[in-house]
Amino acid sequence: QLQLVESGGGLVQPGGSLRLSCAASGFTLDNYAIGWFRQAPGKEREGVSCIFRGDGSTSYAESVKGRFIISKNSVKNTVYLQMNSLTPEDTAVYYCAAVPWYYSGTYYSSVCYTTPYDYWGQGTQVTVSS
Repeated sequence: QLQLVESGGGLVQPGGSLRLSCAASGFTLDNYAIGWFRQAPGKEREGVSCIFRGDGSTSYAESVKGRFIISKNSVKNTVYLQMNSLTPEDTAVYYCAAVPWYYSGTYYSSVCYTTPYDYWGQGTQVTVSS
């Protein structure tokens, strides 16, 4: 069974940090492009960050640039999202998604928030509040 499982969410105070994990089972992420998305109550889902494992190309939404870092661990078949300097505006359910990618990482970075994804995780709640 092919699936993605997110973990690492929780309640954190403003200015704090969390690291989200996206672990794949049933397939290897080496040839996949991985995106992180989030959806806050009453808002549309938005792209946060993405990575193409083939060449490590990354992209970040303007709202998280400089605060979030996406990375990968091939041995653990996991992609991480390190979130620093969190604000209440970062409160949302965070999802990871994966799609096989046969083009360049540069191209993926330009379309990663709009391209269709084949696999989605169940989401992990991140709440930033004092």
